[in-house]
Amino acid sequence: MSGHSKWATIKHKKGAADAKRGKLFAKLIKQVEVAARTGGGDPEANPTLRTMFQKARDNSVPLDTIERAVKRGTGELEGVNYETITYEGYAPGGVALLIECLTDNRNRTSGDVRNTLSKNGGSLAEPGAVAWQFERKGVVLVPTSVSEDDLMLVALDAGAEDIVDEGEMWRVTSPPSELNTLRDALDDAGVAVESADLVMLPTSTVEMTEVDDVKKLMNLMELLDDLDDVQDVHGNMEATDDIMDAAQAD
Repeated sequence: MSGHSKWATIKHKKGAADAKRGKLFAKLIKQVEVAARTGGGDPEANPTLRTMFQKARDNSVPLDTIERAVKRGTGELEGVNYETITYEGYAPGGVALLIECLTDNRNRTSGDVRNTLSKNGGSLAEPGAVAWQFERKGVVLVPTSVSEDDLMLVALDAGAEDIVDEGEMWRVTSPPSELNTLRDALDDAGVAVESADLVMLPTSTVEMTEVDDVKKLMNLMELLDDLDDVQDVHGNMEATDDIMDAAQAD
């Protein structure tokens, strides 16, 4: 089963088709700004900024908009001081959730997350109750129109740890430190890359066997993801591809 990992692919497709491009752009710009504030404005010396910069470009954020975000992060332009907060929670069925946020108002963000969880059958968890079930990885999505042999030939030599078929996409994982090297190698080899990001992947999973339960979970995760301050939502659900596809289709 690889259903739990399909959330990265589903989110990418959702983002690409999202009519609310302004909201997506705002989140990406915020990530660029925070990365520049944390590690400096030179993408070559700041791997996180380089990743976020490229992520924004992959989603068609204008270059001048990204560059202004970098300058706000480095203090060359006036900007907002965002705080990084990760909330831990549970969804119906005992699925663990990690909710990564960037905010300039902790009380607002906490209330939004708490209310969204409670209104949809979830709850906040104590710090540390959930985080141990996830580990950060580099994740690159590549269309399955690329042959597995061609992808493996490049990816494994560039630090990839695993390649998983998710239907329309290959999910290529790497250590976080190797993400940019992997992306560069694929680009240099002419391999199409849909997205490249740092993602929290589950190390243990909760199996879900009912389509309705998966639909409720996906709805909750999308509602959380749509909150302005939420940058990413990770869950440790697992389901067969048939169940995931049926839940997504309805």
